[in-house]
Amino acid sequence: MTSNQWAQWCHDNPVARDVITTRGGWTNYVHRPPREPFETLTHREMDPLDEDELDDYNAARTIWNSNLPTVKTQQLTRAFSIMDQVMASNVRDSEQQRTNIVIDAAPGLGKTTIAQRYARQFHRGIERRHGTRTATGNLRVPAAFFSVKGATTLKGLNQRLLNFYGHPAAKATMTSQRLEDLAVDCVASCETRLIVIDELHFVDFRHRNGIELSNHPKSWSNDMPVTFIYVGVNLRAKRFFDEGMAGDNITYTQTSSRSVRCDVVPHDISTTPGFRAWVDLLTTFETHLMLCDHHPGMLAEQANDIYRRTHGRIGSLTGLLNRACQVAIATGAEAITPDVLDQVVLDRAAATSLAS
Repeated sequence: MTSNQWAQWCHDNPVARDVITTRGGWTNYVHRPPREPFETLTHREMDPLDEDELDDYNAARTIWNSNLPTVKTQQLTRAFSIMDQVMASNVRDSEQQRTNIVIDAAPGLGKTTIAQRYARQFHRGIERRHGTRTATGNLRVPAAFFSVKGATTLKGLNQRLLNFYGHPAAKATMTSQRLEDLAVDCVASCETRLIVIDELHFVDFRHRNGIELSNHPKSWSNDMPVTFIYVGVNLRAKRFFDEGMAGDNITYTQTSSRSVRCDVVPHDISTTPGFRAWVDLLTTFETHLMLCDHHPGMLAEQANDIYRRTHGRIGSLTGLLNRACQVAIATGAEAITPDVLDQVVLDRAAATSLAS
């Protein structure tokens, strides 16, 4: 039994450790309820707390401030609109070809978050309308998520998908074709309709293995009635699914023609509408932060400086705010001030942009 309300809150709202590249972890992510916020104490209310209570209260705030609710940025809204169009056009019989999606962006722009949130939303909707079991009694898995690693082979790609479903063949010694057949069977048995493949930038598309991997989704698309969302860093520059990549290779032409690009770009404050959108974003984040000396406009007043530190990257922004909250709590500042921001370490994407 916990000793106080904040220790209880920490117990009830632990940091999730699910491995979402497995079916069990993905299912937990899909059905994880949002954390319930608690009241931010004033200095007067914090003063009577004993050492343990204050430590638990700050631990609860750290969990909250490090896992802020997802904000519907312009980039997320635009990406969801594109994916909605593609998914709607793919509501067709299994023998008809489907269009896939490529989410391409530099680091720190939230591309993986966008793909995960969309797949989660899709997964929930299918379960809500059709239930958690298929007509044959199998567990329904509307969406799947896995990532590739460097030097992944064609065989390894099939194993990664089988590993998501928890199929024992993921670790067995089998031919690539046999593994592919089993992967297709898993997708069909679980009635999966959306598959996200992340970290595709780790594949060298100039290498033979990379070319095979780039070709393979076309084979999957022929055998699986699903939509694929491919996610990676600077895939355009890597010529992922580029029709000219392999000269006259018709496979690339066909694969490219079946894909819709969904580029994710940083916020741009060089225009009045862009600056207003940036301020609106900061204002939205302000409403979620748990700091006792927080005041409306705290972030908006520093909009230009925060942009300079993050270059409009949503990942860099959330990281900056998370660490700034920690510094504000640890130092007793209890607000994100210019002095607090000066103490915050930047992630690599933001630091590189700041130095350039």
